[in-house]
Amino acid sequence: MKRKSIGIKWHIFLFIFLFSAIFVGLLWLFQIVYLDEFYKYIKSKQGDQTFKALVRMVEEQEEDLEDEIHELARENSVAILVVDSEINTCISAEYSIGTSLRNMPLPTFLKLKQAASDNGGSVDIFFAGGQNMNFGKPMEPHEFPNDMMNPEEIINPDEDLHKGFHQVNREMNESAVHVAILEVNGVEYVIMMNMVLTPVHATVETLKIQLVVISVFIILIGIIVSIFASRVIAKPIIKTNEAAKRLAEGDYSVDFNDYRYKEIGELSHTLNYAARELERTEEFRRELLANVSHDLRTPLTMITGYAEVMRDLPGENTPENVQVVIDEANRLTNLVNDMLDISKLQAGVLELSVSDYNLTDSVHRVLKRYNKLREQEGYVIDFQADEEVFVRADEDKIYQVLYNLINNAINYTGEDKTVRVKQIRCKNVVRMEICDSGKGIPEEEMEHVWERYYKVDKTHKRSVQGTGLGLSIVKNILKLHNSDFGVRCDKEEGTVFWFTLNIISKHDKM
Repeated sequence: MKRKSIGIKWHIFLFIFLFSAIFVGLLWLFQIVYLDEFYKYIKSKQGDQTFKALVRMVEEQEEDLEDEIHELARENSVAILVVDSEINTCISAEYSIGTSLRNMPLPTFLKLKQAASDNGGSVDIFFAGGQNMNFGKPMEPHEFPNDMMNPEEIINPDEDLHKGFHQVNREMNESAVHVAILEVNGVEYVIMMNMVLTPVHATVETLKIQLVVISVFIILIGIIVSIFASRVIAKPIIKTNEAAKRLAEGDYSVDFNDYRYKEIGELSHTLNYAARELERTEEFRRELLANVSHDLRTPLTMITGYAEVMRDLPGENTPENVQVVIDEANRLTNLVNDMLDISKLQAGVLELSVSDYNLTDSVHRVLKRYNKLREQEGYVIDFQADEEVFVRADEDKIYQVLYNLINNAINYTGEDKTVRVKQIRCKNVVRMEICDSGKGIPEEEMEHVWERYYKVDKTHKRSVQGTGLGLSIVKNILKLHNSDFGVRCDKEEGTVFWFTLNIISKHDKM
């Protein structure tokens, strides 16, 4: 069973709608599902850079060091604590909710300092959800002093670092503490910076609500744009398709005039050209049928009439009457042969039988066929050749080319009934020209004379024999020989048809 295809309009609609759905899905994926991961990654990188800047400031010991550290803490929403070797607070700057270093218990401070000392002078410790990722499970809650204590006042210095630090930061979800020990001008400093790594819960909820609203709007806009775009884009295609159907039904007057898009415009131009060509071909076909019907009917009528006269009337079986029957039969044969030849040439099944032969002698043999025409009707056929030339070609097909061109010249020559055949040698090429003395071919019709069924003179005349196939046969045979050919109109010479062939030397011929 043949599957019913979906129209281009619905394809465009589905593609745009699918794009909108994928876009919304990606928004939810990156803004909600992986928000924490992205936020923590960015904040971690920011924290590393901020802490490096902090260490540089302490090392340089500028006069406005405290102001610079406060500005750094405020810009990056972090808590900063700088303590000397006597555990005296030098600088404390806190500008972030959920971070605190000022009220850190001494045991916690000492553990952080020891961790940095054990790690070569600096350490980064991450805390997640109340669990110290570096120091294990927290101990039970207990009271911590509000101010920094002296080492002698420490009750239990081995108490777990994380629990003490987390007790001060009860609202913290996940954070990082950067610790570094520096010696500047003979004084040891402990630098600490605390930064929250997870986004605020309220921020996440706000983003979710905004994203729901944005998603609804994107889907609605996607549907509207899909419907509009599918109609606008598909309309010229549908219109062109409808016109093409009319063309297929034989309406050659159809006009493809939609140039809204480049591709559709090019297609319209191509279809308009095809329509004009089909219309011309149809006109040629009708002319062919009219001409062929006339050319078939006339000889058949004459053959039938002369045959009946010779049968019914004694003494009418004369050589003259028999010759008329033979001539008309030959006319029918030539007509059928032309139609068969053009069919083979157009189908590309005709093969050449190439040989080396004397082209000049071949022209003389063609002209002998017109001796009776010269004697009875006074035609003058003049052949001009300075020397004999040899060519490598299909002798029978080139003979047919010459015969068709001379026939065409005889049919359309002027009142002086003169036809000139010229053989012109130019280096390794011979150029054959067949000239008549007629009124010539109009400029606008020059390019059509090689087309099958085409006749410059649309009026069918018995004296002008042929079906309009001769020049098309000539063109296709010369193309098979890769020969140059053409036609021109000369005020002095009339219409001149020409073609060229490559000459072979006598040495090559042998």
